[in-house]
Amino acid sequence: MALCLTGVGCTTVVGLDKPYHPVEAHGGSGGGGSGGGGADGVGGADGGGGADGGGGRGGGGGVETGSRCAGLPETCGPAGNESCCASERVTGGTFNRSNDPAFPATVSDFLLDRFEVTLGRFRAFVDAYPGSRPAVDAGAHPRIAGSGWYATWDEQLPTDRAKLLEGLSCDSEGMAWVWTDEPGANENLAMNCVTWHLAFAFCAWDGGRLPTDAELGYAAAGGAEQRPYPWSASPDDVAIDPDHAVYACNGSDVAGCVLEDVLPVGSRSPQGDGLFKQADLAGGVWEWALDWHADYAPDCVDCAVTTGGTDRVMRGGGWRSVAEALLLSTRDHRTPTNRAAGIGLRCARDP
Repeated sequence: MALCLTGVGCTTVVGLDKPYHPVEAHGGSGGGGSGGGGADGVGGADGGGGADGGGGRGGGGGVETGSRCAGLPETCGPAGNESCCASERVTGGTFNRSNDPAFPATVSDFLLDRFEVTLGRFRAFVDAYPGSRPAVDAGAHPRIAGSGWYATWDEQLPTDRAKLLEGLSCDSEGMAWVWTDEPGANENLAMNCVTWHLAFAFCAWDGGRLPTDAELGYAAAGGAEQRPYPWSASPDDVAIDPDHAVYACNGSDVAGCVLEDVLPVGSRSPQGDGLFKQADLAGGVWEWALDWHADYAPDCVDCAVTTGGTDRVMRGGGWRSVAEALLLSTRDHRTPTNRAAGIGLRCARDP
């Protein structure tokens, strides 16, 4: 199998004949990897992973906000007084994807939203719809050719606001969606039940883009620190508990998972934050990445899989996931039309 992995203006075709999956979460909407369910389930991880690298404990710096955030109340974070639209700078560098030294990747500096996109932020996109639909080439990564919106994707978006509203609730296996037609108590919850195309469209409309698989992994790993979890103190530290992440239905049995198990974004901040100050990079909701799902190329610089494939990559684990699904060494994938209670989004931006 050959795939085009597009980097800095490249269109190199790389042969990937030998499958390689460091740790993959499998299954459809209901999941089914050896660790349990998928994005909608408690599990979805086939195992853990080792760690490589080290490095200092630096930080990001410089808070910016999405272009559509004017007038939105500052109600996010543990104290409920932060902008839900804040972005933090991620200082670029090189790390090992999925904590495997066979697959290094280099990313340039970028901005990544501090919080997962909330219902309140997404409501502004819905209110502007269909005027919020992206133009051709919108939401492109500046260093990755062919990464912007395609005209052929228009058919994957609802034709009007009424159709959009119909699709914002998903009742997969009786699980919870957060959308409400009128503003209410859910405004600070991570938006879920969003397809890949809607996630892309939102980020483009907000003046950003979907992060690449490598960018999400790099931010969660703390760059060269190769953290197994975003808060880990060392590459060997795999400690996790409910004080650091929203996962495993908040400690309840999967059969009893309810909307109340979905907590406001940043509820586990700052103790669960990553090196660059993003909250909920592990847990909360799975986050769509730009990439098609494929085997890793041996090396990449600002790369993403922009052609081929049937599924899009997701990272981070969610509120219904087991602890192993939140590890850096785990990534999941779904068809881009999938809408699930465990899937949301976070936007990236460029300095």
